[in-house]
Amino acid sequence: MRVLVTGAAGFIGSHVAEALSAHGHETVLVDNLLPQAHGGPADFEGVVGDVRDPALLADLLAEVDVVCHQAAMVGHGVSPADAPDYVLHNDFGTAVLLSAMHEAGVHRLVLASSMVVYGEGRYECPAHGVVQPGPRSPEGPYDPPCPTCGTLLTPGLVPENAPIDPRSTYAATKAAQEFLASAWARQTGGGVWALRYHNVYGPRMPRDTPYAGVASLFRSALERGEAPTVLEDGNQRRDFVHVTDVAQANVSAVEAMPENGTLTPLNICSGTPHTVGELAEELAKACDGPAPEVVGGTRPGDVRHVVADPSAAREKLGFTAKVTFEQGIADFATAPLRAPASRA
Repeated sequence: MRVLVTGAAGFIGSHVAEALSAHGHETVLVDNLLPQAHGGPADFEGVVGDVRDPALLADLLAEVDVVCHQAAMVGHGVSPADAPDYVLHNDFGTAVLLSAMHEAGVHRLVLASSMVVYGEGRYECPAHGVVQPGPRSPEGPYDPPCPTCGTLLTPGLVPENAPIDPRSTYAATKAAQEFLASAWARQTGGGVWALRYHNVYGPRMPRDTPYAGVASLFRSALERGEAPTVLEDGNQRRDFVHVTDVAQANVSAVEAMPENGTLTPLNICSGTPHTVGELAEELAKACDGPAPEVVGGTRPGDVRHVVADPSAAREKLGFTAKVTFEQGIADFATAPLRAPASRA
């Protein structure tokens, strides 16, 4: 198939593009080389351009069978002052792309979404069953209480039908991307796979930037000879999934036919949760660096536990992550990272 990959020079997008080519697909690559993602000139052989440019998209979409939309401004960000940039790149850019796809008669989309759309994960109270957790205190206790009785909740696996509850500007824009794509599918009869990536790590992550993930921040600190700094008590649980597995999930989604007229969300995860503290400890050992420092406190918008249910991706795409946590961390300890990214 002929696949347009947006954001194809980025951390995840570059792996997706390579995996598609390795599986025999013809790829059309575009990226506008955002400073937040790239931090300098990139070795990129595709089209340097912006998905907010309808004329460019009209050319790129010629004879395309499916679009794999990875382009986005990512990460926790610096402050709410980033909001206009996030909305312009993520939501307006997606709206322009969907319009261009309609004009070009392209009806299949693989959308890079994120676990951040859930906010907190799934929690259960012994007395009140599955509940949306109440607010947390920055000073602790860090585990969220039941909003009705105040009892500390038990975290579980978050399924795709969990409520959407974004807690950051980035999360809000990813949720909006899903809503825009869902509306497009209903209006056009197109089909969308929304791949909700969990905590992706691996080669080519941008180093030492507020727009990167926690694995990159830990690795960058260790390269400087510094101890990784772990917020809260280090027991916050996540699903860390290697970027090569995420790329394979995209290949599976490109090759699988989505249901027409709808958006189907899927957790893309390893299925094996670990704590942030475990990530810091394993990476410090693999890098032969100083032990992590647990400093407490939270960032606004941070959530406690988000652990995914991987069953839907397995059933609908045949996707199961292959890289174990131990293998992935050992690889990541020496994997090449990108030059420091910066604010635009």
